[in-house]
Parts: sequence; C-alpha cells; structure tokens
Amino acid sequence: MNSAEVMWLITECLAQNDAAIETLIHQYEAGVFRFALSIVGNQADAHEVTQETFIAALRSLHTYQEKKSFNAWLYTIALNHSRSLLRKRKVLEKLQATTTLLFRNELQRQSSPEETVIQTEKEAVVWNELNKMDEMHRIVVILRYFQELSIAEIAEVLNINEGTIHSRLHTARERLRKVLQPMYGE
Repeated sequence: MNSAEVMWLITECLAQNDAAIETLIHQYEAGVFRFALSIVGNQADAHEVTQETFIAALRSLHTYQEKKSFNAWLYTIALNHSRSLLRKRKVLEKLQATTTLLFRNELQRQSSPEETVIQTEKEAVVWNELNKMDEMHRIVVILRYFQELSIAEIAEVLNINEGTIHSRLHTARERLRKVLQPMYGE
C-alpha cells in the first residue's frame, strides 16, 4: 500500500467508516501478529497483543503524523503492548515462584511426606484456579494472601478504593471456595 492509499484509509477510519477500519486491520493484522509472536513467544499472547495494538491504534489514529511510516507507527504500538505483556508475565511468574518456594519451605518444616504430597496437589489446584481468574481478581488474592498486605496497602498499590478491594476479594474467594470445597469436604 502506498502512502496516499494509507492516508486515504486513515482518513476514512477517522470518519468511522467500518469498511475502512476492516480493511486497515485486514491489511496489517498478519504482520502485527507475526511481529508480536516473535516477541511474546506464543500464539495466544500474540493474538492478545494484536488485538490490543489495533484497539490502541484506532483510538490514537488522530495522532498519527505522515512523517513517520504507518508501519513503523503501528509496530511501535505493537512493541509497547508486547513489552507490557512480558512485564506482566514476568511479575506473575516471579510471584508464583516466590509463593511456591514459601509454601514448600513451610510444608517441609511441618509435614510428613504424605501431607506434603497432598498439600502440593492442593497448591497446584489453587494456582490453576488463580491463573484462570482475570487479572484484577488474581492480583488482589496474591497481594492479600501470599504477600500478606493489608486491604489499605493493596488499595494503595493498585490505586483503587478499599471497597473495590473487598469486593474483588469476595468474588475471588467465592470462586476458589467452589473449587476447593470438594478437597476439604466442606
């Protein structure tokens, strides 16, 4: 696509022309996906980055300036979203590794080998369910129960009010309770 065609397409997208938006996405989607995949390393995350890239691009299309190529502008957005996803993944992996280590150390101090196996299985179920939760619920659980932060501290970390923290914790606990109930016989 030459620069005149790209500018026409951008103008039409800014005018909320659905066909132009579809054409723009169709034109660049495969390239953005391949680029994201090369950075994040798996297809699911690459699809997420691709979606986020186009959402961000369409929202900020009015800021695009012709002196920079549209490809470069779009790939900059994709790179930023890829990096953001990798940072989140790294933080979650570090939290998970730290809490797993803490669990294991605590278990070794107090449990028999049989109890350790049972606890490890329970821990795996808890982490599996935590990983299924959306980020806003998973993070409050991790901060509250694994990092042992107070509600006020969590509210400060996440920059949201304490009532929201209570609500998210309640929802997350209910989800976990449904899964863990059979394991504890309650």
